[in-house]
Amino acid sequence: MSAVVVVGGGMGGLAAAARLAAAGHRVTVLERAASCGGKLATFTRDGFTFDTGPSLLTLPSVYRELFAATGADLDELVDIVPVDPACRYRFADGTELAVPHERAAVPDALEAAFGGGAGDEWRGLMRDAERLWGLVGEPVLRRPLNGTRDLLKHARSVRDLMAIAPWRTLRGIGRRLSDPRARMLLDRYATYTGSDPRRLPAVLSVVPFVEQEFGAWHVRGGLRRLGDALLGRLAALGVEVRTDAEVTAIETGPAGVRGVRLADGERLAASVVVANADATHVYDDLLDDARTRRPRRALRRTQPSSAGFVLLLALRGTTPDPSHHRVLFPAAYDAEFDALFGRTPRPVDDPAVYLCAPADPQLHPPGCEAWFVLVNAPRHDPAAGVDWTAPGRAERYADRVLEVLAARGLDVRDRLLWREIRTPADLERTTGAPGGAIYGSSSNGPRAALLRPANATPVPGLYLAGGSAHPGGGLPLVAMSAEIVAGLIGPAGRPASSGGRGR
Repeated sequence: MSAVVVVGGGMGGLAAAARLAAAGHRVTVLERAASCGGKLATFTRDGFTFDTGPSLLTLPSVYRELFAATGADLDELVDIVPVDPACRYRFADGTELAVPHERAAVPDALEAAFGGGAGDEWRGLMRDAERLWGLVGEPVLRRPLNGTRDLLKHARSVRDLMAIAPWRTLRGIGRRLSDPRARMLLDRYATYTGSDPRRLPAVLSVVPFVEQEFGAWHVRGGLRRLGDALLGRLAALGVEVRTDAEVTAIETGPAGVRGVRLADGERLAASVVVANADATHVYDDLLDDARTRRPRRALRRTQPSSAGFVLLLALRGTTPDPSHHRVLFPAAYDAEFDALFGRTPRPVDDPAVYLCAPADPQLHPPGCEAWFVLVNAPRHDPAAGVDWTAPGRAERYADRVLEVLAARGLDVRDRLLWREIRTPADLERTTGAPGGAIYGSSSNGPRAALLRPANATPVPGLYLAGGSAHPGGGLPLVAMSAEIVAGLIGPAGRPASSGGRGR
């Protein structure tokens, strides 16, 4: 039985720990915070409960497979229910679009909202996205990937390569949509990876396809229940989970990884280390090994993803025509991406606003609502002029977000019992994500979307799992990264696969 240490108790780390324990390894999870789950966190006060990270589950089959592989039935542990409509969008001209849960009904909804053939145009775009999903879904997202050559191996023909077309952008293929509101809807999906649609490769059109093909889902009681269920599996499998245990170094030698050192000086020996921390933090702060020069250089060439500014609103009363997920668009969407990714990053003055208001009685007192409100925000970076800890800055911006909500038809200031503010600086402090970048690196640029740091590093025995590594961020993708890592390591007693040189 080999000793495995998992550094970080986010969902990717917990999923890797569960798979490795089920494969016979002796696994210890070390989490710097007081609880596990990473960005899948929760906040509770006065009978209100908020998911403070992911608020939408897509591809629930990935977690059903994870639990089945570790000896449990997910649906016996949590209640996963469809969200319909998946999201309600409001545009600056007052147009509203309710996107249905079922993919087949989406084009008709666009046609009813926009007219002018918008439904047929969207249907054609998603038909092409479905083909792309066939090329990059199972073949790429659920297998080790180490650089451009590996990606090109999955293009079985010149036609396949032209379909992937990393030189095309999401904004570019959006020109197939004649209505500017439909183009804005497509642009929105770039923010699912913390990216700019003007630079995001067109292959990421698979994101709306996946959401519409496989549905939008909610976990009753909050998505944190999914993390709690996974922690339950770790307990059943005998995994040791230690919180308030900050790793300050991953120790290596000529033969590879040796173990880890904690902030209090304790050393844990390990033959395998799985790092479920931001890849930049791992390579720059936790490792001192000449073999990592190449991936460190590659990471310096990437642009970090956007961060998020969050308001948790405890509201008295209920909203007419409520919706679980809602997005309120500004008139000039490009101004948001200019603010986030321009030479001088700054908070967005007139942002798109996302809000999640589950009609789930487990999450709020009767006759009340618990709103999670998110706007995209620049990373916390005082050297670049964005200091979210500056006195009064967070409160002033929170007031501004409430003003924007009011201007777009949802003025809840007179219903507000209290509010909780979470800035990018808070996310950096609680999760270790540099600057509070939600997804690690963005997918801006032709190489970025499918070429995140490899799961197998250049140091034998050291692996990366989680949102900053292949295949990317989000609940299903971090579970896929854990599956890849567990496959590379293999069952106890089998030599681990190198999986490549690492990037």
